[in-house]
Amino acid sequence: MSNASSSAEGGAMGQATAKRGLWSSRLAFILAATGSAVGLGNIWKFPYITGENGGGAFVLVYLLCIAAVGLPIMMAEVLVGRRGGHSPVNSMRAIASQEGLKPAWRWVAAVGVLAGFLILSFYSVIGGWAISYVGTAATGQLAGQSAESIGAIFSGLLGDPMKLLLWHTLFMALVMVVVARGVRSGLERAVSILMPALFVLLLIVVGYAMTTGHFGQAVAFLFQPDFSKLTTSGVLVALGHAFFTLSLGMGVMMAYGSYLPKNISIAKTSVTVSIMDTAVALLAGLAIFPIVFANGLEPGAGPGLIFQTLPLAFGQMPMGSLFGTLFFVLLIFAAWTSGISLLEPIVEWLEEQKGMNRTVSTVGAGIVCWLLGVASVLSLNLWSDVTPLGMFTMFEGKTIFDLLDFLTANILLPLGGLLVAVFVGWTMSRKALESELDMSPGTFSIWYRVLRYFTPVAVAVVFVYNLV
Repeated sequence: MSNASSSAEGGAMGQATAKRGLWSSRLAFILAATGSAVGLGNIWKFPYITGENGGGAFVLVYLLCIAAVGLPIMMAEVLVGRRGGHSPVNSMRAIASQEGLKPAWRWVAAVGVLAGFLILSFYSVIGGWAISYVGTAATGQLAGQSAESIGAIFSGLLGDPMKLLLWHTLFMALVMVVVARGVRSGLERAVSILMPALFVLLLIVVGYAMTTGHFGQAVAFLFQPDFSKLTTSGVLVALGHAFFTLSLGMGVMMAYGSYLPKNISIAKTSVTVSIMDTAVALLAGLAIFPIVFANGLEPGAGPGLIFQTLPLAFGQMPMGSLFGTLFFVLLIFAAWTSGISLLEPIVEWLEEQKGMNRTVSTVGAGIVCWLLGVASVLSLNLWSDVTPLGMFTMFEGKTIFDLLDFLTANILLPLGGLLVAVFVGWTMSRKALESELDMSPGTFSIWYRVLRYFTPVAVAVVFVYNLV
């Protein structure tokens, strides 16, 4: 039997055995994949790294990185998921078998699933911060506060393990409730509500930002490139974030791809998801920077931009309590849709591999993730002096929270993405890829060459740079 016919048969078998259900439509997949991609990376991280790296030139490089690195790998991951028709690990195993490769390739997907699971453990803690700040903003606690008082509110939150544990528990419960309900009743129904709501809230906050008198300054900051402000480090940060923001290297797109019907174009949906994800990041910048500039604050304020700089601004502005509350609700929605996607790959694997039903696998995986998150909670206060790998220079001074962040963002995600690009670009037969993607010959050739040659080199450079 030829590779092509074997692959086609394997893909059909994968679809037939995907008993967990399929997305009801192309729109459902786009909303789910966009929900995964749109998260704290867009609304929390993108604005502050843009501020740190000078604005417009960084944004331009970031957009190029999305097109040349993020999109090709996203298409590759969705392709693996749909062709395998199983959880990420079992999809990689099935395709390796079809292509006559060693089953050890399944460990590529296992790295991604592990990365997503570890990310969710501390991502849930940050999602809990957003939940806490909804109440803080809604009750007017930010109004008229000084920078020192705002800093004290944030420090007080981080220093209170019981409060952090409460919010972390609530966030994980929200994620588990959705995932336990399955593809259509859980994931699809949730994103069909949360994603439109997120866009509406974001547009409302952008509209508010337009009234500050500094919207034009924000537009210039984001879209007028000044390459004198762009450094080599900034280019690599843009490349790394383009990778992170699309939920690549986490097993998420493979898991979601396994629910994608054969009649839906992988290329078109991946392009749409990339555009929507980028639009949210840019809208977040247009929502945040006018408020920052209007209050004479620093756009390069770093990670504290969302939880210290912006609360200070909201506290000084008319109707600041209302729009501050809306902003943090928006942040919760973004974190929630991403959290759902991070838990899904391990739940899907437990259903297949261990024969657990959906509810049991969700509760089991969720509790383990929650317990790991408790360690991150304590590392912000009671265990703040605990540095598990502090004997190594690379990890010196890193708490459990910092360590999980560093290991996933700088090692596991780029490594997983690099290996997926190699697997799809160099080991899968070209006929199998062409049949799955169903693109025009010219467009396919461009994607194929970029995935084989440019993308692995770019990801490898980021990987090495982050380690060094």
